[in-house]
Amino acid sequence: MRERVKARYTSAPYSGTTLCDYLEGTGEKSLVPARDKAAALVRRLRPDFVVLQFWGNAWGYTPCMDGITYDKARERYAARHAADAERLAGQITGAASGTRIVWVLQGPDPITPDRVRRVNAVYEQRARASGGLLADAGKAVSPAGARYTWAQYLPCTAYERAHAPYCTRPGSGRTALHRDDDYLHFCLAPTTSTPRPCPVRSPGILRVARAITDVVARSSG
Repeated sequence: MRERVKARYTSAPYSGTTLCDYLEGTGEKSLVPARDKAAALVRRLRPDFVVLQFWGNAWGYTPCMDGITYDKARERYAARHAADAERLAGQITGAASGTRIVWVLQGPDPITPDRVRRVNAVYEQRARASGGLLADAGKAVSPAGARYTWAQYLPCTAYERAHAPYCTRPGSGRTALHRDDDYLHFCLAPTTSTPRPCPVRSPGILRVARAITDVVARSSG
């Protein structure tokens, strides 16, 4: 983002969070402090774009979901996710005029593939309703012709072949998106208990970042 569109980029990630954590008014039930709520960041930074990249955590980790999990209450989970997306979009657009939201479509979930379809449908509906943008980053980490099929390895792209660290298995022309012991995260270093930037070059992260940057670049003129 910084290199291609010369953007000033700010991120506020917190482990285990979902949409409701970034809503103002959630108080102690949120894993995100008040200063880093989405609307608070928008009021402070006045960005042109806000990128919302949420996997849709479904296992009850964050207290703001009130114990609603996908495996036990699928319809309630979907309805809650949709309601929170609408509220979050409203808080962001109400915080500053002219800010556009980029909704990032998610990649495959090997455990509950239909869940990601439903999460992505929420993001697509929100983008249509509010004039937001869609970045299909999930497609970049899915097999060709199998958008919702999870894969640990995919064929190296031309960029990855030209930049050797990103093509992890050059002999077979394939690259790793996930570690053997972690089907969820794209960082190829072990997950830590405290958030940190990924310390190693990781093709999955690069693919997602490039997909988002493509959308912002096209929309920023």
